[in-house]
Amino acid sequence: MNKADRPFDIVVYGSTGYTGRLVAEYLTEHYADRDDAPNWAMAGRSADKLAEVRDLVGAPVDTPLVVANADDPASLKAMCEQARVVLTTVGPYTLYGEPLVAACVEAGTDYCDLSGEPTWMYQMIEKYSDAARASGARICFSSGFDSVPFDLGVLMLQKEAKARFGKPATRVKGRVRGMQGGPSGGTVASMKETMKAVAKNPKLISVLQSSFGLTEGFVGPKQPSGMIPEYDKDLGKWAAPFVMATINTKNVHRTNFLLGHPYGEDFVYDEMMLTSAGEMGEKAAKAIGEMMANPFGAKPPAPGEGPTKEERENGFYDVVFVGETTDGEKINYGVKGRYDPGYGSTSRMIAETAIALNHSDAPGGIGTPGSFVGEALVDRLEENAEISFAVED
Repeated sequence: MNKADRPFDIVVYGSTGYTGRLVAEYLTEHYADRDDAPNWAMAGRSADKLAEVRDLVGAPVDTPLVVANADDPASLKAMCEQARVVLTTVGPYTLYGEPLVAACVEAGTDYCDLSGEPTWMYQMIEKYSDAARASGARICFSSGFDSVPFDLGVLMLQKEAKARFGKPATRVKGRVRGMQGGPSGGTVASMKETMKAVAKNPKLISVLQSSFGLTEGFVGPKQPSGMIPEYDKDLGKWAAPFVMATINTKNVHRTNFLLGHPYGEDFVYDEMMLTSAGEMGEKAAKAIGEMMANPFGAKPPAPGEGPTKEERENGFYDVVFVGETTDGEKINYGVKGRYDPGYGSTSRMIAETAIALNHSDAPGGIGTPGSFVGEALVDRLEENAEISFAVED
């Protein structure tokens, strides 16, 4: 079936899971009775559970339900052939992701996920890039908090730098000024599976360690590790390691790579989390550095668990990007979001990424939100998801 003639703009695969339910709830509540509402369906392993979640989130009783399972390639094929975009929250992707990627590539169906698993992403890029380009499938990893605010924050800073200075900022620092929200069991499981994959295949260690692990042969200049607490003179505060920097830096460099290096081939980027000024800030930064060996504590949440509704609604994040050109010209750019970053806001981000892919004319391949939908996604997030992007003078 021609892609344009398929019945569903979006199929939410994993609708009965923690994050998938939030995506279904967002599409139900935010796009009810809107002229631009996508035609969407809920998908998962059990028709009964899908119906239960449909009723739980208040979706219309005629919302289509699609039964599909990663262990059943025929069901995945049938699902992909009905959709223009498959949005998947079924992780860890290292365990469950490849069959769906393969099915989408074969069907020429666009795909977006929440993967923060760089070793798996590297393997998928290596295995399916040529086929995705040939079929026209746009495979878009990391469409949630990792790494949309960071990927698009740098993209928009560079647009402003070029407008103001006629050149990109070759040095950009991503600094988390504030963040409130807890991890889900899915995030914890994903990190564990990445570590297992590296243990089985030591060749993947270099992918994990390098900021250029996802740039397919391109290696730029040496990058800061971001793992040693330091005093940030530009912002007047201490900075500590940021747990998501490992995946975000790779995606920022991949966007630059895929777009033909608009940030320059000498682009340098790192991410850290700000504490405060003075001795207390230094102590806090060093304490966070020590916690990085076990960032989720002694009793991390189990798969299917995550922040409560109240915690999601009270969450937020505030990130600043500090850019500097080769001539020393500086620019600050801020990205701020309402809701818990990993789930309340992530469910909105991936939903809007899927909708943006429906309107994109980018060629097929394996890319990033920044390379596939870029500014169009920024516009959607500002309009619909309570995320702001702005220069800070």
